Amino acid sequence: MTMNNSNETCLPATGHVSITVLMCLVFFVGFLLNVFSLWVFCCRLSSWSAGTVLQFNLALSDALATPVTPLMAVYFAMGNKWTFGQFLCQAKIALLSSHFYGSTIFLTLISVHRYTAVVRFNRSCKLKNKSFIKKVCAGVWLLLLAQSLVYALVLPSTKEGSSQQCFNFSQKKLTHIYFGINFVLFTVGFLFPLSISATCYFCLANTLTRLNTSTPKGLKVKLKSQRMIRMCLIIFGICFLPMNVIRTTGVVLIKYYPQWCSMQQSFQTAYYASWIFAGVNGCLDPLLYCFGSQSFMVAFGSIRIKQVESPGRSDSETTANQL
Repeated sequence: MTMNNSNETCLPATGHVSITVLMCLVFFVGFLLNVFSLWVFCCRLSSWSAGTVLQFNLALSDALATPVTPLMAVYFAMGNKWTFGQFLCQAKIALLSSHFYGSTIFLTLISVHRYTAVVRFNRSCKLKNKSFIKKVCAGVWLLLLAQSLVYALVLPSTKEGSSQQCFNFSQKKLTHIYFGINFVLFTVGFLFPLSISATCYFCLANTLTRLNTSTPKGLKVKLKSQRMIRMCLIIFGICFLPMNVIRTTGVVLIKYYPQWCSMQQSFQTAYYASWIFAGVNGCLDPLLYCFGSQSFMVAFGSIRIKQVESPGRSDSETTANQL
């Protein structure tokens, strides 16, 4: 294990070129899927339910990372040297934080909405009201804007050694700030939403065991609900768990064990690699839209569904099909 003087900067190791290539590939595929998803929302769906509003906002948050992907690729390819100036560094932080944690918030809201739609099937609930959901989404975007501006201001690019660093927990001048922000992001931005989604899944699973699945409608509600919330949990586990755990371990090492340079470099490289998994989020989220919308399933060409509109259809059946 390489040791270094605590007064010296432990610069991040140059990442393998595969990290840059895979990151560009994943974010590009996610960009194409989300552009297609937004097109379907805007051009193919004539009417939106409360669930559709949440899915649309999730697609918007997924698209936020696209503008900064080329900057990240060049940054990694140049050996973690930021050459784009202070403003673009702050813009990168603002967009990435809104992307990552906007996704976790909207995934959680989708889980809560699906749980509410099934458990409170015949009861009035604000989460099934499209106008209320629009207000909730507007509040989420205001929250994301506020936190992104705060992070952009308190995490500027700094010169470490002979190179400029941006959004890198090896920035020694910002060690205490990174430690505090990571605590907020890990608990409020990851653990809390994950706990809510997991609770919704297990409560929903318990409710579905009592649901009558002998009818096509009951079976459809059960399968759709299970797949949607299960997919939310899978996305949390695959996309956001590695990034949050690795970053937390890394900032703890830098704060309390600054002399362990080689281990810090390993975690910094692993942290950048975890962004690839976080980018997969944009590729997996369209599966949620397919589970929640027949129009999406038709648009993707996975299956063909003939929608039959019946004026006598009950409100509960409409909820089962659209949410």
